[in-house]
Amino acid sequence: MLVEEIMTPKDKLVIVDQLAPVRKALELMKKYNIKSVIVDKNSPNGAYGLLTFKNILQAIVAQEGDIDLLNVYDIATIPAISVTRKLEMRYVAKMMVQHSIKRVLVVDDNELYGIITMSDIIGVLLEDI
Repeated sequence: MLVEEIMTPKDKLVIVDQLAPVRKALELMKKYNIKSVIVDKNSPNGAYGLLTFKNILQAIVAQEGDIDLLNVYDIATIPAISVTRKLEMRYVAKMMVQHSIKRVLVVDDNELYGIITMSDIIGVLLEDI
């Protein structure tokens, strides 16, 4: 099965600007009940990023609770790890397990197409049982 068959498509993702305040990203995560947001690239040749609860928690600890001084760019993972839509799911799963990664962006020709998560992969595996 290919990544494009199980990924969450771009139109269902929450995307934030790199210069947005971290608080805004956190509000979006709360509003949509999600654990990560996609960080938009800042130019046609820029890189997409990922901001997770873990990034935010690490920033809160480092800033002793004051995240209002930070923008998304300051704490997001940019560039985010990505794979192509045409990759077999098993290779993505193997990479995610080996490197303890929970989510991977799906990017082709430097354009975002979606995201694939460990939950997506587990969901497909459970369907086959």
